[in-house]
Amino acid sequence: MSPRSPSVNEELRRRSRERLLQATVEVVGEQGYDATKLADIADRAGTARGLVSYYFPGKRQLLQSAVHRLMHRTLQAALEQEPRTEDGKELLARAIDAVLGLTLDHPTLMRTHMAGIFAAQGFVTCPEQQRLAALLRETITRRGSTAPEEDYLLLRALLMGAVFAALLPGAPMPLPRLRAELFQRYGLEWERGTPMAGVPPVEAPKWTD
Repeated sequence: MSPRSPSVNEELRRRSRERLLQATVEVVGEQGYDATKLADIADRAGTARGLVSYYFPGKRQLLQSAVHRLMHRTLQAALEQEPRTEDGKELLARAIDAVLGLTLDHPTLMRTHMAGIFAAQGFVTCPEQQRLAALLRETITRRGSTAPEEDYLLLRALLMGAVFAALLPGAPMPLPRLRAELFQRYGLEWERGTPMAGVPPVEAPKWTD
């Protein structure tokens, strides 16, 4: 048997890494971060335990990459859903709704992710995070930004703040109000994106002097 080509080896490594990231989303979502062992993730991925350490320096870094992958894939699906559009306001509305929707679909995972960012390990820059950043940067550019890097960073901060507020144990902010604030900030009509089913339009308060 002839040895595998470099391209085949690279594809196999990519698939192994993808399986580990998906397994992390599933296992941490089911068991919580503290109860999850790297061996649990490897078992779910159907791979050797040693491969986890080969690709990731630790469990926290693995989790952040897994959540960034989930966010990237969710955001990409929202931006590309039918009907396709090039309307910058609609694309930004879809992006905001996609990120806020993760707090409903994956609360344990997103809460753990936010907690990890504030832990000693800090914010992890990885390929998955870079893909997510590129999508958000492109979206804010289509909305009309003339300073996409600065505006991307602000959008990221606002979305992280909204996720944190929605998941704050014991004192969560209602998602409709958070959505209204973000939509007002970017001049988006409530009907854009994916309005929450059964929730009437919410207007963010306008401040007066």
